[in-house]
Amino acid sequence: MNDDLSTAGSYVTPGSEFTRDTNYIDDRITASGTESGHDAEGRMLWPAEADRYRLIVARGCPWANRAVISRRLLGLENTISLGIAGPVHDKRSWSFDLDPDGLDPVLRIPRLQDAFLARYPDYPRGITVPAIVDVPTGKVVTNDYPRITIDFATEWTAWHREGAPDLYPEHLRAEIDEVNALVFSDVNNGVYRCGFAGSQKSYERAYRILFERLDWLGHRLSRRRYLVGDTITEADIRLFTTLVRFDAVYHGHFKTNRQKLTEMPVLWAYARDLFQTPGFGDTIDFEQIKQHYYIVHTDLNPTQIVPVGPDATGWLEPSGRESLGGRPFGDGTPPPPPPAGERVPDLV
Repeated sequence: MNDDLSTAGSYVTPGSEFTRDTNYIDDRITASGTESGHDAEGRMLWPAEADRYRLIVARGCPWANRAVISRRLLGLENTISLGIAGPVHDKRSWSFDLDPDGLDPVLRIPRLQDAFLARYPDYPRGITVPAIVDVPTGKVVTNDYPRITIDFATEWTAWHREGAPDLYPEHLRAEIDEVNALVFSDVNNGVYRCGFAGSQKSYERAYRILFERLDWLGHRLSRRRYLVGDTITEADIRLFTTLVRFDAVYHGHFKTNRQKLTEMPVLWAYARDLFQTPGFGDTIDFEQIKQHYYIVHTDLNPTQIVPVGPDATGWLEPSGRESLGGRPFGDGTPPPPPPAGERVPDLV
């Protein structure tokens, strides 16, 4: 199960613990892909080519947000085009209601579902973002979001911008993978296990695990600027997209209310530090984030009323994290501002 399943509204099974469906289309796009080749695990390998693929995202979705940040940091905007679905969806899938005439301007389809059905006419699973679509055929290639960002960092290097950071450095991969596994289980997915718990017992267990892990992360980050090594990596991207939604959505909507992010000093400073780093905060649209969760999850919020707050201007307050050292981009440089058509509203 994913927060952007094609079945809008029904997420809680009474008496049950939330279990995420992680069975995605796991094809990959690689530097050596041929479309007829497969890797050792049987996944089809598509060739990395400029101007061939379109990344479909929604601003509200944290899993899609990862791909947007990675693409920004690596400078792939001119290589992989970006399609942005609206913040809400119905039982048929995400729709392109932000675009003129309700059609993606490149794929010329009204719903992401159309790209899935073009490849799999009887596709039985949720239509999720992020998804990468092969523009010439209009067929979905993959929606395997953990693999998409890793491949952006390792398989698209021929198109990385000059000064792009190494988001998945080889000598740190084992540690990054270990941290990512813990963060996914207890935090990224942990907030959903709280929000979509079908019993008091399962909710309380998820709540305890979530905050124990947040305490662990706060302790780890009290001594270092970034999660792994002294530069931004894939691990920071994955944690950030949950933290940036914490007070706006998860604290109230998902009942993760021991503390707000703003009441956890280390994590709040860490999240602000990243938010103010080019490539992070300039991908965040708080209104679309709130609209997605509060409108789509009708079993949690049947009135579909979207909160006005919280005040987001605190994200611009200095973090003071520079005193811990570290170099955000290593030997690289910050990305330039996002293209005009991909900019989000300013906080002030």
